[in-house]
Amino acid sequence: MCFSHREQPIFSTRAHVFQIDPATKRNWIPASKHAVTVSFFYDANRHAYRIISVGGTKAIINSTITPNMTFTKTSQKFGQWADSRANTVYGLGFATEQQLHQVNHTRVLV
Repeated sequence: MCFSHREQPIFSTRAHVFQIDPATKRNWIPASKHAVTVSFFYDANRHAYRIISVGGTKAIINSTITPNMTFTKTSQKFGQWADSRANTVYGLGFATEQQLHQVNHTRVLV
């Protein structure tokens, strides 16, 4: 097995994860009861990024980032992006502005 083809971690942070309510398309539904680890990965072989968060044994986020996705900072500590493959909008609420700033500077989501 060639390890160069595997996803490489870029960084991890903790955040409250939300998904948009599919019925209203306006309200946020918490995907976890508390802040969870959110990890950002890069697969050099596929030139693709992925955001993953696991709560217990369940994947809360497993979002492959495509070039047309945009991470929108909607407040000092909250950002969101639409994942058309998962047919949802994800939101991340951070404890500090610095954590949100770190996500913006990874260029994972432009």
